[in-house]
Amino acid sequence: MTGAPASAPWRSVGNSAVVQVVVTGLSGLLGMVTARLIIEQFGVAQYAQYGLLASLPSLIPFADLGMAAVVVNVLASSERANTDPAVRRTLTSAFRILMCSGLTIAAIGVLLGVLGWWPVALGPGLLDGGALAATVCVTILGLALPCGVGARILVGLGRNPLQTALTGLTAPLVMAGVLVVLAVNGSGSFLAIASYGAAAVVAVTLLVTAARLVRPQVGAALRDVPRLRTVPGVRVFDIAWPMLVQMISLPIAMQTGRILLSHQGSAVDLAQYNLGAQLFGVVLAAVSTAGLALWPHFARARSQSVKASPFRASLVFTAAGVVLALLLAALLPWLVPLVTDGEFGLGLPLVAAFVVFTIVQAAKYPVGMYMTDGAGLRAQVLPIVLMVPLNLGLAWWSIPYLGAAGPVWATALSVLVCQVIPNALWVRRRLRAAT
Repeated sequence: MTGAPASAPWRSVGNSAVVQVVVTGLSGLLGMVTARLIIEQFGVAQYAQYGLLASLPSLIPFADLGMAAVVVNVLASSERANTDPAVRRTLTSAFRILMCSGLTIAAIGVLLGVLGWWPVALGPGLLDGGALAATVCVTILGLALPCGVGARILVGLGRNPLQTALTGLTAPLVMAGVLVVLAVNGSGSFLAIASYGAAAVVAVTLLVTAARLVRPQVGAALRDVPRLRTVPGVRVFDIAWPMLVQMISLPIAMQTGRILLSHQGSAVDLAQYNLGAQLFGVVLAAVSTAGLALWPHFARARSQSVKASPFRASLVFTAAGVVLALLLAALLPWLVPLVTDGEFGLGLPLVAAFVVFTIVQAAKYPVGMYMTDGAGLRAQVLPIVLMVPLNLGLAWWSIPYLGAAGPVWATALSVLVCQVIPNALWVRRRLRAAT
């Protein structure tokens, strides 16, 4: 069966993008106020540590062990999610795996703290008191991990705008938490804990909201978690393992810029990278959220044997990425001094690198959302694994010459070579085989 599905995904994509732009705009404003507050009260070095610790979750998104793909696909393919036994058993399996993963992460965080290995892992960017803060942050992250199922349920149901709106609560909660930490602890070492506490509160909110939409599936799945003999799980490995490989490789390749700069660059380099990532994160978040709305569309099309090409969406996303990235770049001469109070700026190489990276990411998303079945996920494994040494090598080599811009240029080139191009070629071959 060929042709476009009757219900095109553009309304969901558009709604997701609009909600994300509003949310990230407000979040970005609050984030800039929070950043300026930290810089004014504690200086650039503490702001650099705050960004370093707050970015730790981006280094371990593989913590969910590929359950995101499993949950989204089963929800998107189900015609009766509230009563479908496959949904309930899948959620049970997801909760079991995520509880084990979360407790393991928390235990590793505590172990690194007890052994005193956090400074070795995170580099000189970690200040006095930072090791204890890192331990607390990772413990919160691990304990809250199972609640992440809620966000994936909402995505699978096609309720991405709702998921985005609720996630928007994070920024005001972070700011409130930072103010509390400032009042309780004058050193500023524990500022990053506010980020993790806010994320945990939002994750619980998302899970409660998702549970209401698929009632009684989430409650029943949680009750089934300890019933290992009477309630067996479902097969998840065929989808989970290639997703897990990606989730291990991608953060190593794309999210280690701060750590490399902490080891090889200066505190100013790290602070510049933090601010650039924070500002361009507004655009990147809008792109990724809109792209995520395509996932259930392609999953539903596969379950109905409908041919749906991602290339038109990729062109639209690329054009949107160009416009949004250049618009933000034009606003930076006003935004950066407002945030930093003149303490540091963002050079042209760094701004240009983030613009190019944003455009490359925008081009990647629709094709990547098409490749979310078992075959598509497996096809992405080798290029992504190869991207790790390519990106790390380029970043390490370029930092002495380009400073904070080095890791960003390295990541943009690596994504283009190891994701955009091979993914597009694979999808093209698959679409031709389907005709």
